[in-house]
Amino acid sequence: MAALVDTNILVYLFDPGSPEKQRKAASLLEEGMKAGTLRIAHQAIVEFVSAVTRPIRGGEPLLAAEDARREAEELLAQFEILYPDENVVRTALRGAATYQLAWYDAHMWAYAEQFGLAEIYSEDFEHGRLYGQVRVVNPFA
Repeated sequence: MAALVDTNILVYLFDPGSPEKQRKAASLLEEGMKAGTLRIAHQAIVEFVSAVTRPIRGGEPLLAAEDARREAEELLAQFEILYPDENVVRTALRGAATYQLAWYDAHMWAYAEQFGLAEIYSEDFEHGRLYGQVRVVNPFA
């Protein structure tokens, strides 16, 4: 069964401030990569680069820009990447209205819904809740 990985899982790979989440994210991605069961939305790659290169609490970013780009290239090579089309955007619009999701969360959910993925791994949605045909799993819960 294939699942979508949300941006926060990718970011935790490089967040030493959350060692338990870092370990769980690494394990989830490694297992999913080996099994070929994880998908990453184009949106998550874009958000990942932005999040890990932004300074944290006035300090340093998690990754230098060059390292973030290299890691994004690795994700592109290791996982099936899903790209938006008109149907994904329309589904996101409906999801935002129906489930009262923030736009980026609705868009992430729409990828899973449109591509027939059973689950989204994320901490940004209600754990265990079913949105349309997609169940949310918070791997850190």
